[in-house]
Formats: sequence, structure tokens, C-alpha cells
Amino acid sequence: MADQPPQLNWSASLKVAHPSSVASKGLQGDKILLPQSALEQLLAASTITGFSTAHTFTAFDAANPYSVADARRERSQYRETHQQLPHPLMFQLVNPKNGNAVFAGIREFSANEGEVALSPYLIDALGIHEDEIQKLQFGNDDLVDLTADEEVLAKTPGVQITVKARQLPKGTYVRLRPLEAGYNPDDWKSLLERQLRASFTTLTRDSMLSVRGVKGEEFQFLTDKFVPEGNGICVVDTDLEVDIEPLNEEQAKETLRQIAAKSQRAPGTAAGSSVGHKMDIWKDVEGQVLGGDYVDYELPSWDKARPIAIELTIHDDHEIDIFISPKSNRQRALPREGEHMFGDFSSPRDGVKSIVIQPTNVELEGAESLLVSVHGFVIPNDTPSSTPGRYTIRAKAFEPGTSVTEPIELSSPPPQSADEEQCKNCLQMVPKRTIVLHENFCLRNNIVCPQCKNVFQKRSLDWENHWHCPTHPEAYGSTSRSKEKHDYFQHTSHTCASCGTSTPFTFPSLPELSRHRTTICPHKLILCHFCHLEVAQEGDPLDPSSEAETVLSGLTAHERADGARTTDCHLCGAIVRLRDMAAHSAHHELDKSTRSKPEVCRDELCGRTLHGIGPRGQVNGGTRMGQGPGNSLGLCSLCFAPLYVNMHDPEGKALRRRIERRYLTQLMTGCGKKWCQNEWCKTGRSNRGLEPLGTSAAAALPLVKPLLEAINDHSQQMHFCVDETSQRRKKTADMLSAEGVWDLEWCIASMEAEGGNLNSARTWLADWAPSKLAR
Repeated sequence: MADQPPQLNWSASLKVAHPSSVASKGLQGDKILLPQSALEQLLAASTITGFSTAHTFTAFDAANPYSVADARRERSQYRETHQQLPHPLMFQLVNPKNGNAVFAGIREFSANEGEVALSPYLIDALGIHEDEIQKLQFGNDDLVDLTADEEVLAKTPGVQITVKARQLPKGTYVRLRPLEAGYNPDDWKSLLERQLRASFTTLTRDSMLSVRGVKGEEFQFLTDKFVPEGNGICVVDTDLEVDIEPLNEEQAKETLRQIAAKSQRAPGTAAGSSVGHKMDIWKDVEGQVLGGDYVDYELPSWDKARPIAIELTIHDDHEIDIFISPKSNRQRALPREGEHMFGDFSSPRDGVKSIVIQPTNVELEGAESLLVSVHGFVIPNDTPSSTPGRYTIRAKAFEPGTSVTEPIELSSPPPQSADEEQCKNCLQMVPKRTIVLHENFCLRNNIVCPQCKNVFQKRSLDWENHWHCPTHPEAYGSTSRSKEKHDYFQHTSHTCASCGTSTPFTFPSLPELSRHRTTICPHKLILCHFCHLEVAQEGDPLDPSSEAETVLSGLTAHERADGARTTDCHLCGAIVRLRDMAAHSAHHELDKSTRSKPEVCRDELCGRTLHGIGPRGQVNGGTRMGQGPGNSLGLCSLCFAPLYVNMHDPEGKALRRRIERRYLTQLMTGCGKKWCQNEWCKTGRSNRGLEPLGTSAAAALPLVKPLLEAINDHSQQMHFCVDETSQRRKKTADMLSAEGVWDLEWCIASMEAEGGNLNSARTWLADWAPSKLAR
């Protein structure tokens, strides 16, 4: 038996907030909102105590050992206690009128005093009807005291429930019973996991769990068994095993029959819809789609400097629509009839639909591909045809002279010859010798629509069903099905399934719903800049300030919250918010462009800077820490070390003699190092295959004299032998500089800072060195 979690002894009687209130909007699953006073009462009732040793003691003398010992003893004995609440926090809700009880999790303590905000799932589970809930009105003439005690609030009309703190054990098993046949594990399994993770803290036995599918369908399940046994379980931070079992044998048989029938029309089969894939602009794509299904394609590349046309050719009388959405960080959902950027859902007159997207369209900004969906339209509540509709889809570069969307003036007569005349009824060109007979026959049998100028037989079914929309002049047709389709898209109210059924989220047409779903809907999928996951953009669509902040900052509400996390700048180590990191990095780039070159050692073969490099790219970092070169020759401290002596030499004569002696030693005897490449060293010349130079004092002195005269000219290099590491760094720095991106001084500094590692040096240069290309 699992250990029972510690319980909180707290309960309260609260009014149920109206579902249309701001507090109740957006609540999903089993989440509730409680007032701030409930948090204070819960903390007071908590028996869990935490300890903190974060207190600091500074009032003592560090030089007094007794004071130090006393401070340490006091610090070890000091413990700051504070109350803690169990996690996650759970409650039991009871409706006294009918005895219904359900468990719930907390979302926030932001409800009005005396009220509790419930999600639609909890309202249904408690058996509460919306018309029973009193909507409090706040006006100048009718004020409600929300700080009144429970007895006063109990006298106000509305539904009052009891909220009790109740901690549940973590569940390991749950059995769900579908309420109707036809459930398919491929349909609900991943959806159930996502819904429980996002919206539920608890599950209540004998409650109805509704899972929404990707196509808007809902699966209803009855939860009737838990492990550990009880009336409820916690589903947070636990491995939960789920079983789906039919209610009875008849339901199981019907489910198997529907699954078998569905498998015969599965995507890719002869009687099913085609399987979507990537497409290109070089060839047509043949396919078929069943009524109610979508076939999803993706166009990964096209000429973004020219308009792109997506053309759909329908080969039969099926109603097939096309929807397109650019895939970018701000739009990740597949295009659907209620969520798309571009769409053509008109009834085809010539079997061809075409959508042309201009390269200047703002929706293409940042688009990595185009998502194209072909939809087999079915009137809601109608039985779809068992025969799939065939189509051909093609993406191609659009030529302005071949536009299929240019208006055609039907009333303008076509070019005519001298022996032809236009019929006044049907506007066709007829030979003059038969014009009288034609007009008599035409007026007797044909009729012309005064709006679209199409000709129909007077007693034909097409004329009887011919229609024009009074609010959309471009929309017309000649079938009842096309009229029903137009009314469904343009003149039927549609509600955003994610935002709820309240009035602000009910739209008079599908295009307006689609505009909401692809712009300000809190549940629109985006790719977060900071967590790099596909998440809902969140935010309040009814708050203009939230939308204004999104426009100004370029970040959605989710990204603003996620970007509030902090991290260390990899360059300067400062603690910066993620959403401010771009601006912080831009300041580094601005500072980098104004940095002066570091001074390098005057020695020709030395790969060190004169004053050293700090740990974060600081030029002259060694000198700032008191480790400068300590000489006026322009040599680094290591190159100057063999020349240093502890004697008074104000005129530098002794230093000049030591430099002369070192040059003569190099030329006459060499350094003896196998890696030496110094041209002014006998060993270096031998390693490079050069002839000896100045092997005797008489021959070497004339060569050394010009070098001594140039000692004070820092533009002239010196030629002392160096260690192998420094020589190798200098050669690598020369190669980096030859690439033409960075100056030699910065290349030497990078090799010194990164210990000679070429890849790390390139990274150091990108972080700290101004580029030649940016000048």
C-alpha cells in the first residue's frame, strides 16, 4: 500500500465564478483559481516546515579569534523556519446541492475574494449549469464588498461549493472505458498523454474524460479503476499505465468492425486518400482525397524573388479545396479550413483553382517552406462519399501575363469579322445570315443571368439552382451544394475550439476564424526562440497592450515569459535575460569595432603580445596585473629575460653590449635548438638549409652593427631565438592573418590567449577581434 501523503486541514465555502469572467477564461482540465486569502490560510494550516541558513552575520571583528568563533557557532545554530505547501497542491470540490464531488489542481491564487473559478470540465463534473451561476456586476451604483465574511457572501445568489484541501497518492494505473465504439489507439494515445500532462493534476473515479483529436473530434472516456485504489489519484511526476477497455462485448465488436473498415480506406490504399510528401516546382503531383480528409504537402524551396503559384486541377465533380500556410517560427500548424494563411474554398467552375503568393507578402517573412494541404470538403453532418476525389497539384513560378486571377470583362464583345453579329440575348457571335433565327430560338429557350452574364436554359436545373451572394459579388454557382458550401464558409458562425465558446471567440465566417487562429489566438503554435520547442504563443487576445507589446518586441507572451530566464554571457560573464541577450551581444560587437590593436613583441619569431591578454579578451591584461614587459625595447618579458641584469645603467650602454654579445653568439655558435628557424642564428640557418653567415667575429660585427643602431627604432624587428611554442604560435598567427579577415596583431593575441589551439583561436577572434571585412 502506498504511503498516504500528508494532509492539509483546510476547507472553505466559495461562490463559483461565472465562466465569462476574466479569471475563468483559459482554464483547462481540472484547474481552478482560488483567492489570495486561501493561500494565506493554507500556509497557516501547513504542518510542513522548511529551514534556511541563508542569513549572513557580518557584525564581528575578523582579527578577533573569539569573535570569529562566536559568529561561526551562532551561524551553525541559526535556522530560519518557513511554512511550505505540498507539491502538487490538490483539492476536493463538493457541490452540496447534488452531492457531486471531483478532485482538482490549482493554477493560481488570483480569483476574486469569496469566489472560485472552475474549468468547463469541473463545472460539468459538479453538475452545475451556467444559468445557475450569478455573474457579479461591478458598477458605480451597485458595488459588491468582496471582503465580506462567508455569511454575507452566502446570502448573494449563485452556486456555492465546498473546497477542501486533499492530497492524493500518485497513481500507477488507470483504466478508461470509451463511451462509444470506433476508438482507435492511433487516434487517442498520444493525445491523451499530451492532455494529461498539460491540463490535469488529478483524475477522479467515475468522471468523464474528454480528449480532443487533431481533426476536432472528441473521444469520451469513463475513468473507473485506479491503482492505488481510491476515489482519485495524482497524475503529476509519476509513471502512469493506461488501459483502454470497451464497456461491453457489443462495443468491442463494433470497434473492431470500424477499425477494419477504416484500414481499407487508410492513406495510401486504393480507396483511401493519398499520402502527403515533399513537392517541387518541376513536376505535377497526382493524388486523391476522401471527403473530410487532408493530404499535406510541403514545398521546401522555390525562387523567393518571383511570385509562386500553387495550382489545383480537379478531375471530377468532388468539392476539393486547397489551403496554404508558410512554415516559419511564427506559424507551425498544418493548414486547415479553420487555420490557414491562404485558401481557395470556392466551388470550381472550370476544375482549376490557383493561389498566387507574391514575394513581397509579409506572411513569407522568415518562411522556411510552404505547407500545402488538399482538403476533401464535406458539408457538416453529411455522410462523405466513399469514392475519393482525384486531383493534380502543381507549384510553379508565376508569370504575370498568365494570371488566372485577373478579372475578365464578360460584357465586352470579342473580336468579330464583317459577316458576324452579336446576339443580344446570349452575347455570342453569330453569322449575320442566321442571326434572326438564332435570336428567336435563343429568346424562346435561353435566359441570361444579369449579374454573371452566363446563359442557361430556362427550364434547366442549373438555372433553378443558380445563385449569387448579395454580400460577396464574386461568389456564385449553379448547384445547391455550392450554395451550402458558400454559406458554411462565409455565413455560418464558427467558434475557436481552443479559446472557448464565449462571444469574443465566435466568428461569423471561417476566414475570420482562420485569421484569429493564425494571429492572436493564444493556442497558435510557434517555435520558441528560447526553449526551441513548438509551443502555444499564449497571451490574452482581448488585451490590446499584450498585442502591442508583441508587435514592439517581436516576442509572443510565451517567449516574453520564457525569455525572462537568465544566463551568463559567454563573453563578459554578466547575468543577462535571454530575451535581452541579442541586444547585449550587439553592444559587444559595437565595443569590439572600436578596440585598438594589441602591441606585439618586437622579436620577429615571438608569438606573444607585449602586455599580455586578460581572461576575457582584455588587451594589456598582464600589464594591468603588474606583469608587464619591464623594458623600453618593445620585447615581451620572456624575450627580455636573457638580457636583464640587476645593475644601474641609465644610458643603456651595458644593455647595448649585451644585445651585441647575444647577436654575435647566435651568428658564430648558434642556439643548438632543432626547431630554430632564426635567420640570424647559425643553427636556424642550418635548419632552413641556408649558408652560414658571420662565422667569425670579424665577419659578424659588420652585420650586427646595423641591428644595434636600430635598437631604439621600434618599427624595426629584433632577431632573437625563442622557444618552440612561441615560434609555432607565430607561424600559425601568420597563416591566420594571411586569410585577410583579421590583423596580425589580433591573430597573435588569439594564439596566446588560447594556448596555440587553432580552432579555439578562431572562436576567440570571432568573439573579441574586430574584423577587416566589417570596416
